Amino acid sequence: MAQTAATKTSEFAGFLKPELAEDYFKQAARQSVVQSLTRRIPLGINGQEIPYVTSKPTAGWVAEAGQKPSTSGGIALKTISPKKIAAITVVSAEVVRANPGNYVNMFRDQIAEAFAIAFDAATLHGTNTPFGAGNFIDATTKAIELGTALPAAGGTYADLNGALKLLVDDKKKLTGWAFDDVAEPTLNAAVDLQGRPLFVDAVYEDSALSGGRLLRRPSFYAQDVGTAAGIVGYGGDWSKAVWGAVGGISYDVSTQATVTLNGELVSLWENNLVAVRAEAEYGWMVDDVESFVKLTDAVA
Repeated sequence: MAQTAATKTSEFAGFLKPELAEDYFKQAARQSVVQSLTRRIPLGINGQEIPYVTSKPTAGWVAEAGQKPSTSGGIALKTISPKKIAAITVVSAEVVRANPGNYVNMFRDQIAEAFAIAFDAATLHGTNTPFGAGNFIDATTKAIELGTALPAAGGTYADLNGALKLLVDDKKKLTGWAFDDVAEPTLNAAVDLQGRPLFVDAVYEDSALSGGRLLRRPSFYAQDVGTAAGIVGYGGDWSKAVWGAVGGISYDVSTQATVTLNGELVSLWENNLVAVRAEAEYGWMVDDVESFVKLTDAVA
């Protein structure tokens, strides 16, 4: 019987095809609740200048042959710069030799999830953010606590409508919602004043990011959207924030380097390990944090 030769550790890089990098990136975007709600813009290695309106032109009624009023609009520029995110995954060479193709799939999923969690934590909460002070959704001063309205007054429906009111009273819009998984049971049980479910068209499937519509706006659930301080979600005008990426994910493989594992330096060569390092560059900017409202829950 013919035998299949074992895959050598030195051949491992051949299983990480360059064309797979784009697949990694797309999966990271699908798993990030922030990237799912906001617009992606082109981003180069030197950043991108984004024009924004500082004042709008106005119009006025005039009589026939009368002088037309003159007006002007103001435009300025903001710069969004790419910041690097990276991760290293380590596995034994024996595992790689046994099933290198499957390891690549596992690695892709792990990196996609790690990048998504880090990106959402930085852009929502400012956790270890490289994007600058105040450039995250939590910086808004608007907040609504779920569970404050009595059932007779509308319950959760009234609370969410209160979040909408905070925005529209400030001349802002509500284009979508982002919730932590802990909020799903509350929203599943919520109904409007006519007894109809609030959360509809939910996608019930085994995926990292599920969603539907809430008050006729797109809504997504994801882990780690909430905080220990009781925040369970956000609503707002997600067109007021943008993100970009410089290409896909770059990577390199090593069996000779030394890596830090559990706070200690470990030699890959001495321990027969394989390490894969993945890196990507993301940019992020929120134009107006007051276009968002935090949803809190004292019970969560």
